[in-house]
Amino acid sequence: MARSGPWHGVSMLDIRAATKSYEAWLDKRIRIIPADLEEKHKRMKEGAFPFFRATYYHWAQSWPRICSALADAPVVLSVADIHIENFGTWRDADGRLVWGINDFDEAWALPYTSDLVRLAAGAVVAIREEKALRSETGEACQAILSGYTEALSSGGGAFVLEEKHLHLRKLAVARLADPGEFWRKLEKLPAWNGRVPKGARKALERAMPERKLDYRIVHRIAGLGSLGRERLAVIAHWRGAQVAREAKALAPSACAWAGGVKGAPKPLYATILAKAVRCPDPFLFVGKRWVVRRLSPSSSRIELGDLPRERQELRLLEAMGAELANLHLGSGNRKAVLRDLKARKNSWLLDAAKRMADAVENDWKTWKRG
Repeated sequence: MARSGPWHGVSMLDIRAATKSYEAWLDKRIRIIPADLEEKHKRMKEGAFPFFRATYYHWAQSWPRICSALADAPVVLSVADIHIENFGTWRDADGRLVWGINDFDEAWALPYTSDLVRLAAGAVVAIREEKALRSETGEACQAILSGYTEALSSGGGAFVLEEKHLHLRKLAVARLADPGEFWRKLEKLPAWNGRVPKGARKALERAMPERKLDYRIVHRIAGLGSLGRERLAVIAHWRGAQVAREAKALAPSACAWAGGVKGAPKPLYATILAKAVRCPDPFLFVGKRWVVRRLSPSSSRIELGDLPRERQELRLLEAMGAELANLHLGSGNRKAVLRDLKARKNSWLLDAAKRMADAVENDWKTWKRG
């Protein structure tokens, strides 16, 4: 784990200066779509939770300063931009429905506490905003920590939604009730008339189920943290129904910007996936410049608005903590993390999550006033 901590680099900036600095840094490394970036800035004003999702770069600067007592914890290969809407489903090589974390754009070597605090802080912000989470903040943080600790102790395990994890299966199946709606939304996307990078086109064509299919290229706006990057999808009819693939530009982690790392360090997206305890998505390909994935009703992100009203919310948060442990287990630092967890006070995660949620809300108010 040789990555430098993000608190050793760029001086702490306020949210506006940080945004300007980070976007200028990113623009030198990948192609940015200005209209999409403008949309991102607009959506950052809508609420503290969308703002939280969109501004990991500022978290990378602020977390180790606000929670400095946690910054010396054992280092693991981390998701970094983890939050409660960074989970979804996919089909594994045997066609089974799998649930787990589905975005690793910002992966970096960090203290394990960073991921836990960010996941818990996002839950606190969502509860405060009444964004489909109805638990108490203390219960939510304890559920995340319990799931993480138990999975880390036991060696983890993939969330295959077959004979086990029926509560998660109910959530996933409820979202998959109308696959036709998924395809209708995709069909309505505007055709992309701009430049299609040669590498993206090749990667998308290779990912299709059959060569030389007639397809339509569309511009897809999704996510918040990566909004502004090139994101193109191809849609084709294949043997009686539609298929789709998406290519998203791959960029260095925002931790490299926050840490003042020179050049363009290699993204760790593929590395963290290869080491994790999980069932891989056989339709996910990570190249040098593009992340290509299958788009389908069963291969997509689950957002808070997708969740049915009746659900076992604390069990869901426990599962999120456990899935985070599945990723951290790939670093081979399990015993050190467990020792560190045992030495901490019972309230450490709740206290840190509240402090970070307060900071996020204050930054959001500053951004909104602008």
